[in-house]
Amino acid sequence: MSEGPVPTPRVVLVDGVPMSGLLACPADAAPTAVVVAIHGGATTGAYFDCPGHPRLSLLRLGARLGYTVLALDRPGFGSSALYAEEFTDPARRTEMTYGAIDAILGDRDRGAGLFVLAHSNGTELALQLAAHPDRGRQLLGVEISGTGLNQQEAAAAVLSSASITNVPTGLRELLWEPAELYPDGIAGAVRIKAGPISPGYEGGLVANWAATVTELAARVRVPVRYTMAEFERVWAADDAALGEVAALFTAAPDVRTTRQLNGGHNLSLGHTAAAYHLSALAFAEECRVRRTSETRATTDVTMEAN
Repeated sequence: MSEGPVPTPRVVLVDGVPMSGLLACPADAAPTAVVVAIHGGATTGAYFDCPGHPRLSLLRLGARLGYTVLALDRPGFGSSALYAEEFTDPARRTEMTYGAIDAILGDRDRGAGLFVLAHSNGTELALQLAAHPDRGRQLLGVEISGTGLNQQEAAAAVLSSASITNVPTGLRELLWEPAELYPDGIAGAVRIKAGPISPGYEGGLVANWAATVTELAARVRVPVRYTMAEFERVWAADDAALGEVAALFTAAPDVRTTRQLNGGHNLSLGHTAAAYHLSALAFAEECRVRRTSETRATTDVTMEAN
């Protein structure tokens, strides 16, 4: 069976700043919808195209199943890394991200619309997109993973000394263990290797994480799914912790929590990545059907009124 189209690197100018990402489109038909994938810290959109393991790639799987998949480099990463100081304002990051999506997709068919999937630090940007006063409600839904409200005690001790230039001892164990969950060498294959591992604004973002996520979640008005890895070592992962995050989305019409068995923090790079991506795309499909049904119902009511 085909592993799906090979993703294409894309760079576009948005307000004079180069924004980059990877794009994979269905080969022979218009897309069902567009999945916008947003990576976490210390990597780029390549996170969603597992190097050397195309079967684990969200980009290739999504395109093979009829979705256009765009794995963006977040503002301050990839081609925009040299402009990182311009992105301290979250509103600026949000507008630049929407601008990059529009510029890269161009006049391509978007199917039913945009669905956002985010990992770890990328969750903040995903929620910013979903909370946007104009475009947020147009999203089909949001999938988040590798995040939470409260860190596990051991993780908090390790991460207290982390910075954009310092990788503390013990971080690898938090993010990449148990090792048997991942292909050999994958951590080094996706990690930023030169210069700061993340833009400067990430320090403040991480320091205020719980308050930021809480505020943004209350403004999300589209369906949300929150996936916790079975072997998550950064975030509190018990049932109470999952429920606490789900309870933040007070305005969302549908909020779900689930666990990915045999998964570690970096779900899109482990041996169960294909299983995780299939479940996330199944949720995206449910969101698409929901939106289509809502649109049809609104149209029927309008026609009856006329």
